[in-house]
Amino acid sequence: MFSIYKCWPLVLLLLPNIARSQNTPSISLNTVLEKVTAYAPSLTADAAAIRIRQSQTTEVRNNWLPSLKLNYQADVGTNNNTAGPYFGFGIIPSNSRGVRDESNTSATLTNLGIAALDWEVYNFGAYGAANKAAEANVDVERKSFEQSKYTLTAATIDNYLQLGLLQDLITIQNRNIERNKEIRRSIQALARSGIRAGVDTSIAEAEISKARLVYIDLVNQARQIQINLSALSGVPAAQIIADTTTQQSLAANTAEFSLFNADTLNHPVINYYKSLYNSSLQQENLVKKSYSPKILLEAAAWGRGSSINAEDHFGPLNTGWGFDRGNYLVGVGIIYNLFDIRRRHLKLSTQRAETEYAQKKLNEQKALIAAGSNQADANVASAIDRLGEIPKQLKAANAAYRQKFALYKNGLTDIIELNAALNLLYRAETDFTTAKYSYCRALFQKAVVENQVNAILKLLK
Repeated sequence: MFSIYKCWPLVLLLLPNIARSQNTPSISLNTVLEKVTAYAPSLTADAAAIRIRQSQTTEVRNNWLPSLKLNYQADVGTNNNTAGPYFGFGIIPSNSRGVRDESNTSATLTNLGIAALDWEVYNFGAYGAANKAAEANVDVERKSFEQSKYTLTAATIDNYLQLGLLQDLITIQNRNIERNKEIRRSIQALARSGIRAGVDTSIAEAEISKARLVYIDLVNQARQIQINLSALSGVPAAQIIADTTTQQSLAANTAEFSLFNADTLNHPVINYYKSLYNSSLQQENLVKKSYSPKILLEAAAWGRGSSINAEDHFGPLNTGWGFDRGNYLVGVGIIYNLFDIRRRHLKLSTQRAETEYAQKKLNEQKALIAAGSNQADANVASAIDRLGEIPKQLKAANAAYRQKFALYKNGLTDIIELNAALNLLYRAETDFTTAKYSYCRALFQKAVVENQVNAILKLLK
């Protein structure tokens, strides 16, 4: 009796959850998958990554735009040159004027306004190659999103089926507890009449306690899966009750649900690795084009004013305001770095190695999916055979338990043999439930490998 009192508070804690589960309507697999697709944080992040790539593509498309810079400056300083060449290195200021006979450090004011156009008009396909490479990167992100979505769908289905299995096992465990209570009531009645020894009561209490511990563990496992599904779908955990008729429907129609054609050509995993391979090919083309010659259009218009007049007279600084002279310049040029031939060769060799790697990964995934399809067929066939055999075990175990229970109540057998028959029935019930789950799981694994999940989900609606 001590074990009953010890476990009773735990049972009281679980009863409200059990009642809520029984009263809460079940949620279908299709509904859970719709919620996961719309809510899952990982998919939301992947969708944001697609938008980033799209923005980068728009940026690349606008690389052809010319550079038109406007500049105005007013400067005060000396105009005192001497002859001789030098490299500017971008830090030596310009000082236009010929060399004078003597040094002159008088201050002068100048102002300058420039409009300069710099346009890479043609680069022998580099713009087009960059655009295609950027679009290929967007496609990689899209295919990555589809692959993540498909993987998440498979994980959600697996969790949902596990939840359904645990719910069935909890129901079986409840029946097992009730059978043990029935045995205890019979033992108590027989013990009071002196037919049975009191030790049988202790054995019955131990069996009830063991069954309750298993029940507590099953409830905890189911709750953990509900929490996982809640994190993915946004549905409160307490409202995620699997529809166990899904497994019953699949198990009852094995022939109908097993007949669908594989669609590995459009498999999300294959499509993702195809996009990686195509992206690498586009990068190869970009490397080839990026080292091509560049044809440039250059144009500039500018005006200048100075406080130094044409006779080289340094006037007052205020006479340097305004433009005294105006000029323009237009030109076309071509640029090609001869040493880019070597750089292009080296970079292209590296990129081709990446393309070869992407090709091998694509072939690897095709081989894995082909092998997975064969394994899935074998698992489905084995699960169907088990479904055909286990009902016989369940029927025989149920009959054996009833016979042993009747014999025990009439004093013709002992508690050990009765518990053995009860355990045989319990194992047969759990085996039958597990067999249904194994078949459904094998069927969905086959659908995942062969890209036919939607075909099964449509049949379940």
